[in-house]
Amino acid sequence: MKKIKQLVLASVLVLFTSAVFAETKMRITLQLPLKAHLGQNLLVFKKELEKRSDIKVEIYDSAQLYKDKEVPQAVGSGAIEAGVASLTRFAGTNPEVDVFYLPFLFDSEKKIRKATKSGSKIRQVLDPAISKSGAVPLYYQAYGSAVMLSNGTPMNTPAAFKNKKIRVFGKTLGAFVSSLGAKPALISGSEQYLAYQRGTVDAGMTGVSGVKSRKLYQVMDTLTVTNHGDIEFVLVANKKWLNSLTMKQRKAVTEASKVAEKAVRDDMSGIEARAYKEAKDNGMKIVKLSGAELKALKKASSSVITDYIKRTGGKGGVGDKLVTAANNL
Repeated sequence: MKKIKQLVLASVLVLFTSAVFAETKMRITLQLPLKAHLGQNLLVFKKELEKRSDIKVEIYDSAQLYKDKEVPQAVGSGAIEAGVASLTRFAGTNPEVDVFYLPFLFDSEKKIRKATKSGSKIRQVLDPAISKSGAVPLYYQAYGSAVMLSNGTPMNTPAAFKNKKIRVFGKTLGAFVSSLGAKPALISGSEQYLAYQRGTVDAGMTGVSGVKSRKLYQVMDTLTVTNHGDIEFVLVANKKWLNSLTMKQRKAVTEASKVAEKAVRDDMSGIEARAYKEAKDNGMKIVKLSGAELKALKKASSSVITDYIKRTGGKGGVGDKLVTAANNL
């Protein structure tokens, strides 16, 4: 009888201990290396969330689990709790998200901050649309403005694009290079180094911070500062997983997201400045557009905005409203 009581007490103790020390796991997949600024920003999120809750964050960087294009489906289906993906990866079902990639629409940091702020007119449209996939946006991660990479010849005029095969990372960015006479090639961020090294493409576009984190200066020698699009990544979480959290845990996720979002947005100008310096120090030629060159590129690619509006509901549709909202920022 005494042994039975001891066994019962031991079982109760094990159950109690398990309940006390049980923790909720949040695995996050990231296509970039942890040393990249988006990876470092996830460490901020991890620190803030873990100090506020019992949620244990695990980060799987460098596309260990999923490539960028696989993240929306993986998170939406619940195969993983959370992941970081470029916003354009949701354009397949929600083409309106590509508003940030429309040529030269977001031409100042002030506009970008207003547009990406939680609760902005633009996010009030985009976030619910993305959430329908089962992947709920927690916060946007700034990746900076899009620039062009090439070898030898800068990409500073419409003529420079003509007949070139160019790496892009979204349909609307592909439309941008097509409008200038180039041939777009959709290649994920984790695969672009090899594409440049092997000559699979003649040129490419990326955020300047990627030039540093992926050491793209080793395979391309010219960087043209076009700033033709605003590259945004988004940390999304599985809707069912989020709904399974306690109110305290969800509050912690929200608070950690706010801290991390502000941190990456505030750091962006410094991140880009350091990336430009490293690119230059490693032999890259940095080419800035003249006023006339910028005007020519804008004019030549203006049809991209017109086409975007047509395929997102036409005049008065969701895309038209987003473009208007962007112009009014």
